[in-house]
Amino acid sequence: MSKLFWLASYPKSGNTWVRTLLTNYQRDADEPVDINALDSAGAFGVEQMNEWLGIDSSNLTEQEMLKYRRLVYEEMAREHTEPCFLKIHDAYIYDSENIPVFSEKATGGVIHIIRNPLDVAVSYAHHRNASIEKTIKSMNDEEHHLGNWRVNHGQVKQPALSWSNHAKSWKYQSKLKVLTIRYEDMLVDTIKEFTKIVKFAGLEFSKKRIAKAVDFSSFDKLKAQEKKSGFSEKQPTAESFFRKGKANSWRESLTDEQAKRIISDHQDVVERFGYLDELEEDLLK
Repeated sequence: MSKLFWLASYPKSGNTWVRTLLTNYQRDADEPVDINALDSAGAFGVEQMNEWLGIDSSNLTEQEMLKYRRLVYEEMAREHTEPCFLKIHDAYIYDSENIPVFSEKATGGVIHIIRNPLDVAVSYAHHRNASIEKTIKSMNDEEHHLGNWRVNHGQVKQPALSWSNHAKSWKYQSKLKVLTIRYEDMLVDTIKEFTKIVKFAGLEFSKKRIAKAVDFSSFDKLKAQEKKSGFSEKQPTAESFFRKGKANSWRESLTDEQAKRIISDHQDVVERFGYLDELEEDLLK
């Protein structure tokens, strides 16, 4: 049995980039993979749930759905013979029986991707076509979630919690094997950080393949693909999915008051993950 590897992140934190890197690495092809055909699918599709359950899940309660998600993931882990990477935006949550939805039985490891919340606020606002003020509020809301299969039948409800508690749930509260990768560190040295991921997942190691996967997954190549062929995961109201792919773009979009408020709301976690030291002193006054 090959257990599942969760690509766990708050939205707009680099999950799709990691998925592209992994797909390019595992396929080892002569050209970049099609961004609309990545190997690492999301673990929250209703159609996928229905197929594994053999029932129409539309009448399930939220708690029933959480329990069945856990059971589906455990069954998926039993059936996969190779490492399987699944994208999730949920926090580390529990079902009605107080069993983690992402259970030890199903899990080989967690690749936890985190990004500076100041940049997340800007990128997430563009992704949702929402105001930055509304997005800041959502990031501080313990009831924040993605999807709702009763409204949008494409995705199950995914409790994300606040930005802070999402990060803490994976890094400090889960009993799973977790590798935390900062988006900003990936930008500085993609080869170094992606090497950590390859080794953590127990994939066959090749420096040559890593270098090629990094080249094939560059932001310019991803953006060019989206411009040419579109990207199925882009929200219909968003201008693009791959927007800037840079660190500290918040300086161009957030007011000082907004930036200070985000830091104040999430200061404990911002400090734990090393972002506080990287911010200018005037934001902390």
